[in-house]
Amino acid sequence: MAEMEAKGEEQDRPWQSYNTVYTNAKAGMDGVDKERVQKIVYEMSKGSKYFENEKRKEASIQQRVDSMRSHCENLTKDELSHFEKIADKRVLELEATRNLSRIWMHVDMDAFYAAVEMLENPSLRGKPLAVGSMSMICTANYEARRFGVRAAMPGFIARKLCPELSFVPPDFKKYQFYSDLARKVFQRYDPHFIATSLDEAYLDVTVICKEQGMDGREVAEELCDGVYKETGLTCSAGVAPNRLLAKVCSDINKPNGQFVLQNDRMAVMTFISSLPIRKIGGIGKVTEQILKNVLGITTCEELQQKRGYIYALFPQCSADFFLSVGLGLGKTGTPQYVPRKSMSSERTFSATSDETLLFHKLEDIAETLSNDMKKDDLYGRTLTLKIKTSTFEVRTRAVSLQRYVNSKEDILCHASKLLKAELPGSLRLIGLRMSQFNDDRIGRGVPIQRTLEEIFNSVDSSSSMTLGSNRENINAVIGCHELNANVLNDSFVDDHGSCLSNATLHSEPGNIRSSGDLPDFNHLHELEHYGDGLLDNFKIERNESSSDQHLESTNQSESNSMTSLFIEEPFCWIDDYRCSLCGVELPPDFLEERQEHSDYHLAAMIQREESGHFPEKTIQKKRS
Repeated sequence: MAEMEAKGEEQDRPWQSYNTVYTNAKAGMDGVDKERVQKIVYEMSKGSKYFENEKRKEASIQQRVDSMRSHCENLTKDELSHFEKIADKRVLELEATRNLSRIWMHVDMDAFYAAVEMLENPSLRGKPLAVGSMSMICTANYEARRFGVRAAMPGFIARKLCPELSFVPPDFKKYQFYSDLARKVFQRYDPHFIATSLDEAYLDVTVICKEQGMDGREVAEELCDGVYKETGLTCSAGVAPNRLLAKVCSDINKPNGQFVLQNDRMAVMTFISSLPIRKIGGIGKVTEQILKNVLGITTCEELQQKRGYIYALFPQCSADFFLSVGLGLGKTGTPQYVPRKSMSSERTFSATSDETLLFHKLEDIAETLSNDMKKDDLYGRTLTLKIKTSTFEVRTRAVSLQRYVNSKEDILCHASKLLKAELPGSLRLIGLRMSQFNDDRIGRGVPIQRTLEEIFNSVDSSSSMTLGSNRENINAVIGCHELNANVLNDSFVDDHGSCLSNATLHSEPGNIRSSGDLPDFNHLHELEHYGDGLLDNFKIERNESSSDQHLESTNQSESNSMTSLFIEEPFCWIDDYRCSLCGVELPPDFLEERQEHSDYHLAAMIQREESGHFPEKTIQKKRS
């Protein structure tokens, strides 16, 4: 009876079940009328291609939820006991890795882009402000957030939520200037701080705390004061024993506040017990839905309490991650600098089938990519084209070049051939990625034969993004950028369901792997871009502020489901974990690595066509 009433209420108020990134709360949105926001977003999205695409994805997610529920219900007591024993053993092994000796700080500038604009134009202060356009918002100040306006939201929806909203176009050179000023302050406390965006960084303040005889709170307050004196802007800071918790802490007392979690196991476990799982980087909308609807998990503590079911339902890498979160474990070591393995540039625009316009945009993208490569003196040999159709279908095509290139002319020549093969058609996004860069052992521009090992070892560490067009067209902009700091684990499903696996879940004790080697939790679930002083590995000029924008392409899962004219067998991630073509295992968090792995298969098959040889089956056996 109650279920029927719930369904009836859902039919009367369909927006209540319509959850997008636009309805998720950010700092400064605690008092927002969520139902009003949901209703407005629903009404303005209804009937659009984005809306229909979201419905298809929801159906796919529900299918997965139903399948996992069924599996969960069919577990015998003996099977569940087996998985609980495995999970209990993992708890002991993970506890042995706990490190409470480091003091990590996460610093996040408050509404950075908007704050810079208000600093330079004081007349904007105290008024609802958005940086962006009617097409897409980069960030909103706290006055606007009280109305439900947030980053990633199309401007015309934001204006509906807040009629008094003012818009300012973004000026990334200006933001870079203030970011550099803030980073000079960061450098005083940790010369090797990790810069994840223009407005966000991780600092290991262990040494300075010992040298200065200060605790984490004192250092955080001093650093925030220093940033304000240097820039005129406020920031928030979180201090904790590891980076995962430090990031969560920095959001608690925003804006212009600090929160310190003591380096004590009991304090960590108490803190994590009631923490919503969505607060964790790596758990996004889809993962949250699955954990909640299958196992009733909403807090981090429940991840540990239901660990037996988690190890029965999820691949080991994902289960290890969930359990580590439930224990409050995260990265504590300072990572080494990782050289760039690829570079990309893309543009989102109003859907068009005008081939002249599409090739003009491709030329602009090729020029941008070429300029970026030349800045770093890089030459690449694998070129990948990414397109998104007007129906939000994402496809990639790759070509293995005969020599290393970095000129606009060379890039455009090969990219044009790839794009031409996809036309006619209506597109809303075009992107280019160059990978397999030359090294000291390979002369530039010298034709060489690429090995499969070289392709396989390519790992991406950067991305670029631009704002979309200014047209007030829901089909052109809504969903172009689902901005979410926590989408890293949301790759369970793609637009066509091609990532959905029909493989049975771990239903027998023999199917789960033995404990083996523990994964390195210093590399498990966060993709970071490492900074050294003012240098980092993130292209920022066209990129996002990780706090206020997180400009990532709609549905990172789309990147995980690559289709190609060159692939004879369907490519997908079995159990959202294992490559269907070669058996390589990559967790859903490793989005860029998965993209590179897709490029590997594309390029490998191109090479086979070029050479007339088809060694893939042999290679699969060796790697599986």
